[in-house]
Amino acid sequence: MKNKVLVLLLAAMMVVSMISGCSKDSSKSGSAASTELPTKDRSGNDITVPAEVKSIVSLAPSTTEFLIDLGLGDKIVGIDTYSQFSYAASLKEDVAVFDMMAPDNEAIASLAPDIVFTTGMSQAGGEDVFASLRESGVCVADIPSSTSIAEIGEDLKFIGTCVGAADKAQAIVDDMNKTVEEIKKQAEGIQDKKTVLYEMSTPTAEYPTIYSAGKNTYIDEILSIAGLESVTKNEDSWVGLTEEACIEMDPQLIVTTDLYTPDVVNILLSLEGWENVQAVKNGEVYLLVNSDALNRPNQHVVSALVEIAKIAYPETFGDLADPFATAEDLAA
Repeated sequence: MKNKVLVLLLAAMMVVSMISGCSKDSSKSGSAASTELPTKDRSGNDITVPAEVKSIVSLAPSTTEFLIDLGLGDKIVGIDTYSQFSYAASLKEDVAVFDMMAPDNEAIASLAPDIVFTTGMSQAGGEDVFASLRESGVCVADIPSSTSIAEIGEDLKFIGTCVGAADKAQAIVDDMNKTVEEIKKQAEGIQDKKTVLYEMSTPTAEYPTIYSAGKNTYIDEILSIAGLESVTKNEDSWVGLTEEACIEMDPQLIVTTDLYTPDVVNILLSLEGWENVQAVKNGEVYLLVNSDALNRPNQHVVSALVEIAKIAYPETFGDLADPFATAEDLAA
């Protein structure tokens, strides 16, 4: 059942990326934090952000995590089910929980939130599931699926400005960009780039499709920054592949974020017909410790970037520091 849920979420992600990926504000990033409240959300919808935000509903785990990192966990009165699974320990015990795909607008409105942050995932069905909430006068700020690290940075600055933490958000984005530039500079010395297959789901008889990321996704950008050449770089956006196609691509590395398959690395190493794939033959198959970080577009994608760089080229990136590592991460 978990694999089925994963497949459905991936399909929704693909649709949203194609529908809303180009609708974001493409203004350039600056080094100074803007304190002027935005009049449009990241989807281009008109919004009126309250001068002071005391209560927040966050319906995307990436946003919830970022708000917690900003020190605003105590202001969160409602979250989505995925945020509940990952971050409940950092939130109030009585925080309300909603289905991001079918939200109870009446229940959300009853919380009297100053702002509701939504995600493009909620629009996967092609309709505005928050229409009645907007009509009730609640500030609903939508953040579509990001396609680049730069867009993620703009998303974070937008959130920070809305909640009165513009300077903190800017500092986090500055740390993101600094680390990205450091990795790019070190990667310039890599002569023979390794090929990599990034996979989100492991093939089974019931669900044989392998989902990956192609061009115009921030994951493809991350792989490139780490000095790797993705075997799916010419595919459009989020892509579903057959086993035969992946075998023919013959990647030197396989990086997975599949947390649903027990012992996934050994499963991938033992797939029938994959014996001669370079990554399998040489044992270069890895489950990211920062799997959630890579799939949740906030500053922690840089944590995943650091991990991928170290996996691919330990001699080049062995001493690279993760600016967002927690004490728990460092102890792992």
